[in-house]
Amino acid sequence: MSQYVKMKARVPEQLGHDRLDHIAVNLFPDFSRSRLQHWIQAGALTVDGQARRAKDKLLGGELLEIDAPLEALDSHVPQQMELDIEFEDEDILVVCKPAGLVTHPAAGNYDNTLLNGLLFHCEELQHIPRAGIVHRLDKGTSGLMVVAKTLQSQNKLVDLLQKREITRQYQAIVYGVVSRRGSIDQPIGRHPSHRTKMAVREDGKPARTHYRVLSRFAEHTHLSITLESGRTHQIRVHLSHVRFPLVGDPLYGGTFRLPRSGSEQLQEELRDFERPALHAFALQLHHPTTGALMRWERHVPSDLARLLELLAENDTG
Repeated sequence: MSQYVKMKARVPEQLGHDRLDHIAVNLFPDFSRSRLQHWIQAGALTVDGQARRAKDKLLGGELLEIDAPLEALDSHVPQQMELDIEFEDEDILVVCKPAGLVTHPAAGNYDNTLLNGLLFHCEELQHIPRAGIVHRLDKGTSGLMVVAKTLQSQNKLVDLLQKREITRQYQAIVYGVVSRRGSIDQPIGRHPSHRTKMAVREDGKPARTHYRVLSRFAEHTHLSITLESGRTHQIRVHLSHVRFPLVGDPLYGGTFRLPRSGSEQLQEELRDFERPALHAFALQLHHPTTGALMRWERHVPSDLARLLELLAENDTG
């Protein structure tokens, strides 16, 4: 059953002499600019009961009214799958994504994604852009993600992300021995020649990654990582840039390296580790409706736990 939107607001004088669509964005912040423009064009968002054009200037004092169905935005198909849900209420859902699951459909992965599973779990997510997904994890990365279940929650969570008020912490296993904690403050943009890769480049978008050492091994380090920004492949790009690439990440230099020492079992584990050794283990935010500070944590999955165990057993440092 589709939702229906019935809302009204009077244009304050200070917003007068601006375009209708600009004013609508200010008065109805729960909806995107593109959705409001669609409603204006369809005559579902009216001015004093009359249809107007998005570019029409208003004087102030007019009554804007929305009377529109909240249509499904995408044609993605709900697909049943087992979701590892950490928390859920009427406003948000926190899910632990396994490694190997694509977050949302794209070229080469049109279905069987987390988005498809979310649509099956909660039908109302079809009315929310990207089924409520406000941040993503790469296919090979496991861990916690927050999903909005209402437009209001989505807009609030996006705002919190932009203000850097959502804390996302990761654990990673990298090649090399990291001596101390540090930060990487380097802009990231599309790689100039490999279009599937990102790279540190001067004309990229600002990106900052903080890391600290959890444990050191003979030739590897277990790190805790906190993001300030959320650029595509940010952790993988930044760690590779400082020459500590993630184990299991051939795209950014984490191809198998034969350790100088260590058991055959460790060598086999490193050789066969087929995804970036990265897990989003903690997520902290203020609830978008109640404002309550909430935090969730998930231990590293079995593949990372096994690798850490073997590294500790073989540590000669």
